[in-house]
Amino acid sequence: MISRTKHLPSEERRIEAVEAAIDLAARTNPEEITTSAIATRMKLSQGALFRHFPTKDAIWLEVTGWVAERLLSRIDKLAGAQSDPLAALEAMFLGHVDFVAEHPGVPRMMVGQLQSGAMTPAKCMAQILMQNYDTRLRRILSEARTSGALPADLDEAAAATLFLGMIQGLVVQSLLQGDTAQMRSDAPRVFAIYRAGLLQTRTGMEQDT
Repeated sequence: MISRTKHLPSEERRIEAVEAAIDLAARTNPEEITTSAIATRMKLSQGALFRHFPTKDAIWLEVTGWVAERLLSRIDKLAGAQSDPLAALEAMFLGHVDFVAEHPGVPRMMVGQLQSGAMTPAKCMAQILMQNYDTRLRRILSEARTSGALPADLDEAAAATLFLGMIQGLVVQSLLQGDTAQMRSDAPRVFAIYRAGLLQTRTGMEQDT
């Protein structure tokens, strides 16, 4: 529940608008969310909202920036706390799932932006977010190869694609079922299979030699 006061500093009001938009996206098609609905959620007039955001696209851009900052900060902190690269991968995976479970409106909004035919500022930022995420993921996979935890000739691109695909699969299932708790419950078991597959690849190569 978003806390509200009559007078808030501009930055706090902008964050409140982001939270309102994400909360609405968890229950409504993001394309159908209006500035009026966001203002109503915040208990503001539409004119008061426009003092902070001149258009809905400006709100969407703020939301994308908010997601990028918080998601990347979370996975950096969780992965960075691990000395073992495979443990860092798991921390990154579970941390990402937790973030989505806490903010179920986020994937609905991000998918909408990425599927948009127009190259909006929010879509550009969403693409940059995915590129930055992929860079972090491949860096950890590379560290795992270098340390010998994973095969030296591991296909990092395929491993990164599978990593993200598992998260996307969990997210889609949670959206269909309306149950984010199940996503959190399934995530450790799903990652265990991913990890076992990577290690089995190494074992198979050793047996072939």
